[in-house]
Amino acid sequence: MSSSAEVEKGVVTAEVEAPRGNRSRFAFACAILASMTSIILGYDIGVMSGAAIFIKEDLKLSDVQLEILMGILNIYSLEPSSFVVPFSWGLPTNYPFIMVGRFVAGIGVGYAMMIAPVYTADVAPATSRGFLSSFPEIFINIGILLGYVSNYFFAKLPGHLGRRFMLGVGAIPLVCLAIGVLSIPESPRWLVL
Repeated sequence: MSSSAEVEKGVVTAEVEAPRGNRSRFAFACAILASMTSIILGYDIGVMSGAAIFIKEDLKLSDVQLEILMGILNIYSLEPSSFVVPFSWGLPTNYPFIMVGRFVAGIGVGYAMMIAPVYTADVAPATSRGFLSSFPEIFINIGILLGYVSNYFFAKLPGHLGRRFMLGVGAIPLVCLAIGVLSIPESPRWLVL
């Protein structure tokens, strides 16, 4: 794979060449993969609305603890870090354990929500950059929908199992993303730097 870069008036412009294929398809595939981080965020938003009831009952949380648990992901994602560790939210047996999971997820969300749109814009051809850069926003909504669907199906299980399945299914797009990210190239800006 090769990349070409030009420097005009101090601005670096670069374009990724797809290996033996259509550049638009290649950029489309990279944009979808990078935007899967948004599905994970959306899924978390949607699934917590249904899982909260079971988490409160199962872990015997107060209303204040539940409110903090529901909103803390946004606070944690304000300071994204370069260490993103997958952490299963379906395993916690107490409040501190589930808060650690939310902390780690918040770091991952903050990091991913900053990087994915930039990466997508960087690998996309100019003709489809706007379209492909809108994927993260669309995928957040798809993730929310999937979270609600998960709530619907797993709410029929006993509370301690329902919440674990609701939250654990969110690992599926994470695993797909972890595997898929191995096949996407560095962005042209990264290569130039």
